[in-house]
Amino acid sequence: MRPVTVNADLGESYGIHTFGNDEALVELIDAANIACGYHAGDPHAMRQAVRACVRAGVKPGAHPGLPDPVGFGRRSMRLTADEVRDLALYQVGALAAFAEAEGGRLSHIKPHGALYAMLAEDGDLMHALCDVAVHYGLPVYGLAGSRHEEVALERDVGFVSELYVDLDYRDDGSLVVGGKTRRRTPADVTRRLESAFADGTVQTVTGKYIDVRFTSICVHSDTPNAVEIARSVVAALGANPPDAT
Repeated sequence: MRPVTVNADLGESYGIHTFGNDEALVELIDAANIACGYHAGDPHAMRQAVRACVRAGVKPGAHPGLPDPVGFGRRSMRLTADEVRDLALYQVGALAAFAEAEGGRLSHIKPHGALYAMLAEDGDLMHALCDVAVHYGLPVYGLAGSRHEEVALERDVGFVSELYVDLDYRDDGSLVVGGKTRRRTPADVTRRLESAFADGTVQTVTGKYIDVRFTSICVHSDTPNAVEIARSVVAALGANPPDAT
């Protein structure tokens, strides 16, 4: 296992519609965030993604999202903590069943899209997700310095901090989430990683550099060149020392 891992979103196909780059990505990543049927995915796609992870030795995690397939879960909704808890429990429970059926076990929970952004800002909603994480004994993925980390530490839930190479950062450290993921070039990714490893910083949409802490790097599967991006990340990790975080 690499000291800094690579994770990617998988299982986002639906019915006859094939989506993402699962087959190639699963050969490059350490952990997968598998759509649980709300923002994307269906039962067959979930099982296929879990099966691919188990066969490849990739850690399968649940990627619960908002019930908004038209917006791909990237549009915020006004939800109570009880609603978030139940949405997450429903989705994580479903994927846990597929993992067990395939002879594996869930490794983590990572909220998707707008839900990820909502929980980064709202401690009550993050507590609701942590209720589910505690129930299953799983760590959560999220942004260092946000409510993700704050509440996870308070609840004694394992926390994996992420760096994003294909999303924009705002000056406050939050991510720009919404619509399609913007295509990045390998050069873009290399520059971001060089800055993150050398100085522990990333450049924001205004050109400012802000601090970032991470132990895993996320690659979105819904960009046309996702596999190329993932290869660039893996190559960059190979060029950095083991303690680079």
